[in-house]
Amino acid sequence: MGWYEDELGWPVAGMPGPSGAPPAPGLVTGVRFDALDVPAEAGYALLGRFPRPGALGPVALDGRRVRLLVAAGSAEELPGLLEWLDWGGIPLDLSALGSGRLMRAPAHPEWGRREAAYDRTAPVWLRPPRPGADVEATVPALHVTGRTGGADGSGVPIGLPALVAAAATACHRIALRARAQDQPWAFSYASRIVAGTRPRSLTS
Repeated sequence: MGWYEDELGWPVAGMPGPSGAPPAPGLVTGVRFDALDVPAEAGYALLGRFPRPGALGPVALDGRRVRLLVAAGSAEELPGLLEWLDWGGIPLDLSALGSGRLMRAPAHPEWGRREAAYDRTAPVWLRPPRPGADVEATVPALHVTGRTGGADGSGVPIGLPALVAAAATACHRIALRARAQDQPWAFSYASRIVAGTRPRSLTS
């Protein structure tokens, strides 16, 4: 994983591997970036919601989770930000990796897909780091002043509040959909027949 340390300057540490396997490389969060952690379905929704080049920072897929890199310190801001956005107290499958945490390091973008072909559990980049760019300038942050990009706004990441708001909405939709699937008979015509509550015109 010399690419991360030598070319990007990202700190790397070993993570426990599967039973009997050697330690796997992990990216240290809380130093140059943190990472929002959401279900894969929510992560793909966010990629579709923000398609503009540079709108999001690097985004990785690890199994059924998507990690979106954000500014260092964002993990500490997340609870208060959710409260401020009126999501406080609502169960969301949304968390953040911050200081002292690790996320599995995806392979280099040029051969990550080849590695994934041999190991379908291997993490991969959905939006890889931008070569030659400091990661701090490419990730959503609480304060975005002083960042410049193209005339169309390309290259400038969205603010952290906008990302968290969209992520919370996507996660909440998934939860509501799962809850509805767990209660398929709740409002169905068949359930009303069983309960004896069909419209009068059909029961008289």
